[in-house]
Amino acid sequence: MLFTDRDVQQVSNDIMNMLHEDEIELVNELHDALIARDIEKTDELFTKLMAEMEVHFKTEEDMMADASYPNLGMHKSDHDFMREKLQKFHKRWEVLKSPNELKGFFDKEFKKWYTGHITKWDSQTAIALD
Repeated sequence: MLFTDRDVQQVSNDIMNMLHEDEIELVNELHDALIARDIEKTDELFTKLMAEMEVHFKTEEDMMADASYPNLGMHKSDHDFMREKLQKFHKRWEVLKSPNELKGFFDKEFKKWYTGHITKWDSQTAIALD
């Protein structure tokens, strides 16, 4: 398990919280599959996570655009940063199938980015959208 309930801050927008909860569950399943070195399950869950993250990012970006949120560009650029990272690691996974490398990314980079993104960007955005 990568994330506990206490790792991820709740924000003042129910839709955003729901997106985060779904993702955290999926990330934790993926992390468990990496620890178990289950290549087939990791393939399946990483592909699901890529789609789930895109739904998360696009939903938030659409909500910000609909609300004419002034920091949309900056918030989206932080999404784009992780989009690129995830795509890079997904491509590497497809070739190398290295559970250790992918687990290292989630442990060292993804968790820090995810919790920081929610604390900084999503919490501010949620207040503006309410």
